[in-house]
Amino acid sequence: MSAKQGLTFQAIMSDLKAQKFSPIYILMGDESYYIDQISDYISENVLMPGERDFNLTVCFGSDVSAVQVTDMARRFPMMAKYQVIIVKEAQNIRSLEALEKYLKNPVKSTILVWCYKNGKIDARKKVMSLAQANGVVFESKKLRDYQLGDFIQNYVKEKSVSIDPKSCQMIAGFVGADLNRLTSELDKVIISLSDDDRRVTPETVEREVGVSKDFNTFELREAIVQKNIFKANQIVKYFDKNPKAGSLYSFLPLLFSFFQNLMIVHYSAKKATENDVAKALDLRSSWSAKEYFVGLRNYSPRKTMEIISKIRETDAKSKGLDNPNTGAGDLMKELIFFILH
Repeated sequence: MSAKQGLTFQAIMSDLKAQKFSPIYILMGDESYYIDQISDYISENVLMPGERDFNLTVCFGSDVSAVQVTDMARRFPMMAKYQVIIVKEAQNIRSLEALEKYLKNPVKSTILVWCYKNGKIDARKKVMSLAQANGVVFESKKLRDYQLGDFIQNYVKEKSVSIDPKSCQMIAGFVGADLNRLTSELDKVIISLSDDDRRVTPETVEREVGVSKDFNTFELREAIVQKNIFKANQIVKYFDKNPKAGSLYSFLPLLFSFFQNLMIVHYSAKKATENDVAKALDLRSSWSAKEYFVGLRNYSPRKTMEIISKIRETDAKSKGLDNPNTGAGDLMKELIFFILH
């Protein structure tokens, strides 16, 4: 099979489902979710149940060397088209010299899956260019907070379930970017739905996930857009007493995205209607342009620019830059006061 480098998770899964297999899969990176999804699919779907006893080997990097793995990889399958070898926690294998030697002439009937978590193999190493030439190299990266909404939408859609933007943000803001935990919470919500109503609502999320439908990052963002000082302060006080309900770290990307888009709208030639705003921001519907219409009334171009600058400053301080001792809660209060006054 030809080299497959720079492939997305979706492209790799599409090839696997079409039974287009590679002799080597190097799966590495900080997000274990995608690594597990790919390796589990290969483990469960390449071989027939009756073929697995002799042709499926799962081992751990702390228990084997690259020499032992490549010796296994050179064997031929027994009464099957392929043998599958999955090396979990492969980051514990120190020397990759034997793997490099094997990849110069890999066995076509072996599918070797190298699961290297919490980091990546140095791209300058010869083993990487050989793996890219002969198979699949995939870096599994942590999702950014602003990408979680799309991930949630796609995940529930695959299970024939719909979710509204507020419910989506409630879950994303509460759970964060740990995809294993996020999918676990989503599965819990999906299982709770009845067969005749496959919609996730804020009420469902409040009941199943345990996040308030009235005091969450989505509601705080809405209060800021509408310049509702009383409601914004109520939610911030709730966050103070319930830190798990919402944090500065999940809220900043949400806020930055809104004001960045608002600045684009301020300087758009056409902004008279919600449809104009939707076109300027390349939004899917004019419905999602409503809040920017409200934002135009409440925040001038100058104030919008000052807010964007303040959000960047707060983000830097939250990471410890020029900030000896101000906590995340106080940084959030300071930022929201600046925005609303």
